[in-house]
Amino acid sequence: MQKGLNTDLNLRGQSYHIQTEDWGKQNPYIVTRIFCNGAVLKTIKTPYEQAFRMGSISDSDSILQALRRQHQFACENINKL
Repeated sequence: MQKGLNTDLNLRGQSYHIQTEDWGKQNPYIVTRIFCNGAVLKTIKTPYEQAFRMGSISDSDSILQALRRQHQFACENINKL
């Protein structure tokens, strides 16, 4: 299981915290949560089978790449989510 990624963003006077985690092979999901003032605004939960269409889940590098992809997507599209 990989450690998570965290980013703090300020948009239009609001502070957001974006957190992405690997829940591990026993609970095979990559999960991103977007927080504002401590409340969860949005959760993106991607099953391994979808996140790893292009790579092996046994490779920790592939897991880290999937985490980064989903985290970056959430950071870049926070206004649309």
